[in-house]
Amino acid sequence: MTDRDLRELARQAADRGEWQEAYDFLAEADAAGSLPREDLGWLAEVAYGVGRFDVTIDAWERAHTQSLKAGDRAAAAQAAVQVALHLLFDTALLAPIRGWIGRTEHLLEGQEEGPTHAWLAVARTYERLLSGDFEADRTWSKRAIQLGDRHAPAAAAMGRVAEARSLILEGKVEPGLALLDEAALAAVSGELEPLIIGIVYCEVLCGLHAVGQYDRAEQWSLAMERWHRGEPVGSMHGRCRVHKAEVLRLRGACADAEREVMQACDELRPYLRREIGWPLAELGRIRLRMGDLDGAEEAFLAAHAAGWDPQPGLALVRLERGDLALASASIRHALEHPSNVPSKEWPPHTDLGRAPLLEAEVEIALAAGDVARARSASEELAGIAARFASKALSAAAAQTRGQVALASGDSASAVPNFNEALRQWGELGAPYEAARARLGLGLAHRARGGEQQALLEFRVAAAAFEGIGARLRAAEAKRLAEQGQSDQLRTRPTPAVAALRGELSCEGDIWSISFGDRTVRLRGIKGFQYLAVLLSDPGREFHALDLVARCEKRSDGFVLSEPVAADHLDAQAKAAYRRRLTEIEEDLVEARRLNDIERASQAEAERDFLLRELAAAVGLGGRARRTGTPSERARVSVTRALRQAIARVHQYHPVLAQHLDHAIRTGTFCTYCPDPQSPVKWTS
Repeated sequence: MTDRDLRELARQAADRGEWQEAYDFLAEADAAGSLPREDLGWLAEVAYGVGRFDVTIDAWERAHTQSLKAGDRAAAAQAAVQVALHLLFDTALLAPIRGWIGRTEHLLEGQEEGPTHAWLAVARTYERLLSGDFEADRTWSKRAIQLGDRHAPAAAAMGRVAEARSLILEGKVEPGLALLDEAALAAVSGELEPLIIGIVYCEVLCGLHAVGQYDRAEQWSLAMERWHRGEPVGSMHGRCRVHKAEVLRLRGACADAEREVMQACDELRPYLRREIGWPLAELGRIRLRMGDLDGAEEAFLAAHAAGWDPQPGLALVRLERGDLALASASIRHALEHPSNVPSKEWPPHTDLGRAPLLEAEVEIALAAGDVARARSASEELAGIAARFASKALSAAAAQTRGQVALASGDSASAVPNFNEALRQWGELGAPYEAARARLGLGLAHRARGGEQQALLEFRVAAAAFEGIGARLRAAEAKRLAEQGQSDQLRTRPTPAVAALRGELSCEGDIWSISFGDRTVRLRGIKGFQYLAVLLSDPGREFHALDLVARCEKRSDGFVLSEPVAADHLDAQAKAAYRRRLTEIEEDLVEARRLNDIERASQAEAERDFLLRELAAAVGLGGRARRTGTPSERARVSVTRALRQAIARVHQYHPVLAQHLDHAIRTGTFCTYCPDPQSPVKWTS
């Protein structure tokens, strides 16, 4: 069969909507070396539709290279901006994106304005959006709209969505929502190509979910479901499933939400890299709500391993397990060291990202008896709710005000706050949150002597939790109903404890360790290096491979622990990862030259993420590792080294060793979590 025959068969299959068949014919022609340069873009688009993201990027990169060799700067620029856009929407690795944007700008110098200029503006606006630079984002989005209106309507639609999202993220909610509706209507009109329609829908849902506009999000999600059938939308359908699962969770349909998000994980694994942590974290939230603590922890840890921030979910799992020290340290670390990992779903540097952390902080701080800390978090949450005019955030803020008032003994103030939370959650159609407000209301009534009112709230809450499948909360509500007048809050405030001071430093091969009023000097062993990393950042969970990489650096600063298992990353995928690493290194050099500390930090984080994937063979989206993988070997060796170090300390400083033995958690993820009632401030 000739190459012409294969391409014709591919076109016929595509016309029928048989995208896999079309891809197979094109891939056969490409493998035979008979696919012309002009058709590489077509191969890239079809490959994206069937989940071959690696082929998509490779095809556009080859189109770029071949166009350069042919002296066709316009085609090379078009291919370069396509690489940037695909990396942007499915990897959010900003360093490589900036590199491809720079290539596009260079190739467009002196060329007449056209569609590629519009798409370059789209790439620029999203690069700025993901970096949290909303002012520059809107400058570029307006440029994308202007150029797109003249040359590329799809680029104009994307510019409008980007402008809308930046307005919302800055707290200018009403004009942002109006622009989102405008962009969504353009997608509904059918004026745009399928992939762009999918992206617009997804971006609209992201913007709506960010401010708790669940009714609107639900409507557009249903519209996306009706539209997508038969269309090659790549990762967009899987993303839409996650948004649908978020709404189902809110509506109390947790079993349906879990099925939806599990299917989304399967659909998104071929596309997403770090952002696969987004559906995994949503899976954790659903399971936590249902009371499946083991399943929730597994999902949150998988999200963390993918490079996604698992908080506050993981801290709340620790709280439910009764590990108050780890829960407190984890949520405190999340608030004090916010993640700067870029994400299309959740851009960094926004107060919206702090809101769920603050809500969890109130619950955890009250469990630890720290009413002052809980009150501070509640007040900050109320400010964010007011700024973003979000009913969901306003309901959460009212709930936390009620919790703080109740813990302070002010049940009279607690009642109206819980009532307000109950009203707003009811209007939003959120039965789980409404039932939690009823629990607080019942406790407030009980504290005021209104036992019959309290019992009514507990029984209604128990029935609601049972209907949702939230078994732990249902059991809690029933227990409160059975306890009668003797019920007390889970914990009572305890006086703050002054922090002990510790110091850990190294001179050559000798480690000096001070704790309390005693200092010891010990000859170093490997575990002391790991201890130093953990003690420097209490509450942070380090993957064992991260500890190895930090403590066993080569001359260039990095280590690949072991050869990658062949069944996790094929040769093409590994080659793509190494190309991305090269691009990140180039961006890092540029950031350091410009003394752009934040950009350099971001590039280093992206480099570490890709190195972990290569070293641990995590693969695309958290596929299961085999026994004996680098990750498992690192877990065993790091755990052994830490235990040996603590044993060495025990010989010379038993009190410190006892503290470390209780506060150091080992495993695939290691952390230092001192008891909040016996805090320690370490210096080096």
